[in-house]
Amino acid sequence: MNHDSRPLIIAERRDPAILLLRLNRPAQRNALSAALLCRLANALSAARSDESVRCVVLSGDERVFSAGADIKEMQQHGFEALSDPTRQDAWDIIATFPKPLIAAVRGVCLGGGLELAMLADIMLVAEDSVLAQPEITIGIMPGDGATQRLTRIVGKSLAMQMVLTGEPISAERAVAAGLASEMLPASEVLGRALAIARVISTRAPVAAQLAKESIQAAYETPLSAGLAVERRAIQYAFTTDDQKEGMAAFTEKRQPVFSGR
Repeated sequence: MNHDSRPLIIAERRDPAILLLRLNRPAQRNALSAALLCRLANALSAARSDESVRCVVLSGDERVFSAGADIKEMQQHGFEALSDPTRQDAWDIIATFPKPLIAAVRGVCLGGGLELAMLADIMLVAEDSVLAQPEITIGIMPGDGATQRLTRIVGKSLAMQMVLTGEPISAERAVAAGLASEMLPASEVLGRALAIARVISTRAPVAAQLAKESIQAAYETPLSAGLAVERRAIQYAFTTDDQKEGMAAFTEKRQPVFSGR
């Protein structure tokens, strides 16, 4: 339980179409307890079914995105802390969130914190952020997806180096490796994430979800199967009202107004 009765996740509507979710366990450096992950999953489930939400931004606080899994929970419960079905379900809900998700990373982003940030579609990092998979330093290894996701994103050599040494990489290195798309001064990360979210929220929502699904397929499938996913997605996009509105607006030289239909 959260003993100081502070909410584990702070949800704020920043625009009618943008939801900002902040991890809020500052005393524990936003460690990912099962309870925090469940709250995050609940917030994303609500955002999934709320048609007015078109993009979600996920952040920590100024000093830390997340220092990783809750070590106390793992010490008390061993592997069961990770294999707990409610915790697993929460990770799955976050991983399969269908709308665009942006991670605004400031400060420390370690272990499960980095595994969580990798579930976002776009990751922005502060110049002073520190990214690492340090699980090996406490005698274990990543268990919430890093051996697979990090390797697919940055390649074998850097993934092996990060996971086998546990040593951090800089924000600059993270951008160079394709782990993050932009590096910014710490004070600008959240603003930039919200600005990108604002742009995305003006785009056709169905097309955005189809595009997200198709890009994710690139990490899951061989090329031929991924291209088949893309072909089905674009075919579906052509059946939407938003396709008609988008093309009409283009020929009429005006801004489109997308309905998400």
